[in-house]
Amino acid sequence: MSNSNNDSLFLLVKSLTSAEKRHFKLYTLRNQSNTEAKFVQLFTALDAAKEYDEEVFLKKISVISRQQLPNIKAHLYGVLLVALRLLHGEKNTEIQIREQIDFARILYNRGLIFQALKILDKVKVVAKANSHFILTQEILQFEKDIESRHITRSLKGRAGMLISETDFVLKQINEVTHLSNIALGMYELYLENGHVKDEKQSKEIEQIFKKNIKDINEKQISFFGKAYLHQSYCWYYIIQLDLSRYYWHAQKWVKLFEDFSEAKKDDPFLYIKAMHNLLNALFITGNHKKMSKELVVFEEFFTSAGTFNQNLEIQTFVYLYTAKINMYFLEGTFTEGLLLVPIIDKKLKEYAQYIDMHRVLVFYYKLASLYFGSGKNEEAIFYLNKIINLKVGQLRTDIQCFARLLHLIAHYELGNMDLVEYLIKSVYRFLSKMENLDAVLLEIFLFLRKSLSSRPQDLKKAFIVLRENLQKTTNDKYNRRSFQYLDILSWLQSKIDNEPVQNVIRRKFLNSQNRGAN
Repeated sequence: MSNSNNDSLFLLVKSLTSAEKRHFKLYTLRNQSNTEAKFVQLFTALDAAKEYDEEVFLKKISVISRQQLPNIKAHLYGVLLVALRLLHGEKNTEIQIREQIDFARILYNRGLIFQALKILDKVKVVAKANSHFILTQEILQFEKDIESRHITRSLKGRAGMLISETDFVLKQINEVTHLSNIALGMYELYLENGHVKDEKQSKEIEQIFKKNIKDINEKQISFFGKAYLHQSYCWYYIIQLDLSRYYWHAQKWVKLFEDFSEAKKDDPFLYIKAMHNLLNALFITGNHKKMSKELVVFEEFFTSAGTFNQNLEIQTFVYLYTAKINMYFLEGTFTEGLLLVPIIDKKLKEYAQYIDMHRVLVFYYKLASLYFGSGKNEEAIFYLNKIINLKVGQLRTDIQCFARLLHLIAHYELGNMDLVEYLIKSVYRFLSKMENLDAVLLEIFLFLRKSLSSRPQDLKKAFIVLRENLQKTTNDKYNRRSFQYLDILSWLQSKIDNEPVQNVIRRKFLNSQNRGAN
């Protein structure tokens, strides 16, 4: 029988906290007369195991036969979910609402119609207050079914009230669905293609986006409608490399949650997504002062994320540590930033089953950049090799491209010239598959191809020429994306001045702070 650490039951058991395991055992004691039930024994074996191996489990638990195992696994999976639902139900309004709807259904099926209506009327208030539009619609449909099937002698105008409420809720659902669809569509475009590469592509995306939002009036939409609208704008403007507008909408998105703090509890994931975009916008635009302030706010939220649920804690970790690394990049303190590496490595292993490959890709590139900026090129290559060897297809081809360039430059820094010649060919093959290479990439690649094999005494002149050529491209908006991934100008300056690259970036940062103070 094949072994797999991706077994659903095994992953669920391994995701449990100590408190959840304790609750499960108490739950089974209360509900099972036989504490040695086969599914309990299987749970104990899975909990103790470091990897999933059915052959080992069958040998350890002699009372379970090979034929019985699939059914016992399915039963244990179901019991675990019921136990977790009971444990976390009090903290989750959505679970509580669904539970009340279930209670109403049970009462209705027993003929206790008025008791069912009473529960539905109360829980509808909770659903509305927490902006659970789909659940509100489900409650309203249940109420309408009862009114149309039974003589309830309801208040005069009851039917009209239910119709009016339903129409309003359907409008809310359609609005949020439409806006979340736009946001998701923009996000998919970003993941697949990154930033726009030329005017033609920019116009195409502009037409798609404007067509989708043309009839939307921000003043007339709900809280979550506004949140999804700003999220859509954020993705649109980051794709378009319009960084000031990206920052403006990220700020508006976060302010929605600041003005309506209860929404952080209703949809904390949407809040942390907003904070992530705001911190990213502040990093890109170099707003150090405000980024420092918002980072403190976000770190405070991170300490409470685990009280919501484990998934929120994981996602908050991803966004928080991405922002922390970005802060070291901004300040030019790469060596100090290396203190984060063991923490991030540990968490990436711990959360390996829960973090999507896109986030892993971004972390690897940022860790490689930290090491490269610190002058630790061998360690940078270690993480860049992870990116190059990942089987991710067309996911974030922009990062894959710059990972290969940085990989080539790191080997050059180490003096691995024989390998550099081979890597130049490899990078060329990869770049040749990409469409619409910008002027920055072309200049860098032509330089690498022509100059890395030059005599040492000629290299400094080549570095100066490349720096001058690249500086001419900085005013073109479509070239900005390349400078976001690789601060090639600072690296060139470090080669010209013969000093560590982080010293160059640090000096730039301090000069900008002094100018801001004046």
